[in-house]
Amino acid sequence: MSHSVALLSGPVDVPLQLVPVQLAATGDASEHRPLIITLFGLFVVATLIITVWAGRQTKNASDFYAGGRQFTGFQNGLAVSGDYMSAASFLGIAGAIALFGYDGFLYSIGFLVAWLVALLLVAEPLRNSGRYTMGDVLAYRMRQRPVRTAAGTSTIVVSIFYLLAQMAGAGVLVSLLLGITSDAGKIVIVALVGLLMILYVTIGGMKGTTWVQMVKAVLLIAGTLLITFLILWKFHFNLSDLLGTAASNSGKGSAFLEPGLKYGATATSKLDFISLGIALVLGTAGLPHILIRFYTVPTAQAARKSVIWAIGIIGSFYLMTIVLGFGAAALLKPADIIASNKSGNTAAPLTALEIGGGAGSTGGAILLAVISAVAFATILAVVAGLTLASSSSFAHDIYANVIRKGEATEKEEVRAARWATVAIGVVSIALGALARDLNVAGLVALAFAVAASANLPTILYSLFWKRFTTQGALWSIYGGLTSSVLLVLFSPVVSGKPTSMFPDVDFHFFPLENPGLISIPLGFLLGWLGTVLSKEEPDTGKYAELEVKSLTGTGAH
Repeated sequence: MSHSVALLSGPVDVPLQLVPVQLAATGDASEHRPLIITLFGLFVVATLIITVWAGRQTKNASDFYAGGRQFTGFQNGLAVSGDYMSAASFLGIAGAIALFGYDGFLYSIGFLVAWLVALLLVAEPLRNSGRYTMGDVLAYRMRQRPVRTAAGTSTIVVSIFYLLAQMAGAGVLVSLLLGITSDAGKIVIVALVGLLMILYVTIGGMKGTTWVQMVKAVLLIAGTLLITFLILWKFHFNLSDLLGTAASNSGKGSAFLEPGLKYGATATSKLDFISLGIALVLGTAGLPHILIRFYTVPTAQAARKSVIWAIGIIGSFYLMTIVLGFGAAALLKPADIIASNKSGNTAAPLTALEIGGGAGSTGGAILLAVISAVAFATILAVVAGLTLASSSSFAHDIYANVIRKGEATEKEEVRAARWATVAIGVVSIALGALARDLNVAGLVALAFAVAASANLPTILYSLFWKRFTTQGALWSIYGGLTSSVLLVLFSPVVSGKPTSMFPDVDFHFFPLENPGLISIPLGFLLGWLGTVLSKEEPDTGKYAELEVKSLTGTGAH
């Protein structure tokens, strides 16, 4: 074969005939496979036990949606961290840095800064103003049925986009462990992950999901810290030596440590860089599965404590992703990373294998199994949180308040949430199978763009603009949602490039891989325009009530 494959749609091409087709898992001696599978399976069994235990304590809607608001600040801080640090953080960022150096590091910075934006602007006001979902806040001073329908629709779409990344990461990871190379095998793996996701949410609700996220956060930090320490130890804790070796090993020299390897070569890639940056920084503040975590604590003070814990945990983790990514670049050949997964999603597990002694060694097998189990824990915890957010929004916003007009019982509402979980799981499995070869960090960036386009403008206008009306809310949500999704569908992410979801066809006309540069300002503009053109008189009394609740917590649940 003489053709080349574009990495993450970047300018770096690696001839396929130079790539040794050898997955890490298949490179292990066969006697290590049972050890890998056993260690890997222990986590799945443990989390299922936790889920069943928590499910027995789920008695009503408050337990299912908000865990009974019984979690402490520290517990919720761990769970928030577990929900936020997704497969994109652990697998996608390491792969992006390993292949693109400095430009891949943008994801670490963007995700960390985005978290601070979410905390400063929306986290506590939303927690004080809502009950179970983002729709509670958006519909507080608007016409209930149209706004809740829009909020529920947006929540489900954003969650499904985010779920794509987690499903893609799961397929790659388990395929690596089991030595599965066929597309059919990877699709089966995605389906099994989807089944586990459905079980976690339908059985455990928010209580089960929160405990899984806490366990996952501890495992992720411990596993990342272990690999970070081993990489630094190998380079005698000399960061300069680590970076120099990574640059030399990448084949790109000093350019690997400078901006421009992925973004900056053309005017289009420069605009893509800006678009990605905007989406990353603003996206978290519109992600429903992150925002609903603040409903699980009893007081605003506990919410603030959980924020402090989460800042420390998340900040430490993203600092370590730098060492993970550049360590992978220093210890592995780019061709070997691409042979395992063309978007670099297996760089972190491959680094664990290498640092433990290489393919065929017991140490390598153990480290591979441990890190893969951690990554799988990351995926399962995040998909459970995403599915819970979307199914809760359907049941609480659309079913209970729109379809049943507020007359549904708590039992009926929870039953609807469980059925919605099954439906969302099926859709996610189908789409995840299609997205299995895309970089998970890039997929999450798309979810960030959709969230920032559809949800963030409406949230900010609802909380801080007295004149905001129902028409403005609908224009903002549907306009931002429609524009961002359409631009993604007709972008190089879906068609037109070897790394696209459908590489054999080309119907893209939007040149950027991330729509944030266009769709996010459009969401804000449409919210403003819909309001100023509306003949509806804003309810200033309701706004005053919302302002007092959001800023002081008075009357908050």
